[in-house]
Amino acid sequence: MSESIDTLFERLFDKSNSTAYAALQDLQKESERSDRVYRYMDKLFDMLDSDNSYIRTRGLTLIAYNSKWDKDNKIDEIIDGYLKHITDVKPITARQCIKLLPMIAKHKPELKSGIVTALKKANISGYADSMRQLIYKDIQKAVAEIEKPEQGWEG
Repeated sequence: MSESIDTLFERLFDKSNSTAYAALQDLQKESERSDRVYRYMDKLFDMLDSDNSYIRTRGLTLIAYNSKWDKDNKIDEIIDGYLKHITDVKPITARQCIKLLPMIAKHKPELKSGIVTALKKANISGYADSMRQLIYKDIQKAVAEIEKPEQGWEG
């Protein structure tokens, strides 16, 4: 990685969405292979409260990608705040949140039942009809993915 994690993290907040998105992609890749982004979890949690939906979405994404490194159970402490974004004011952010939840459930099995409950209880009636159907399908798909049995040897 040519840029430091610090630099990439700063670029997540760039006024240019393309610059910020490129930083997000680099940080996602790094999060897949190492825990170097994990030390920013508290800052990622703060992003969930941003007025900017792009920043909220970036925070949601990187939290999910770092769930496999969450040895300190930080996500357990903020999961309720994360799950609020299932019904984010911006439907695109809500959809992204929903699509990321199976990743968190995979790496944080102790949170599975709470995640499934939140998905099933989500009130999506406030969205326009066109988005409501998409969000409903996203929820159904996420629940099915979370509830499907682990693939593995059965003995």
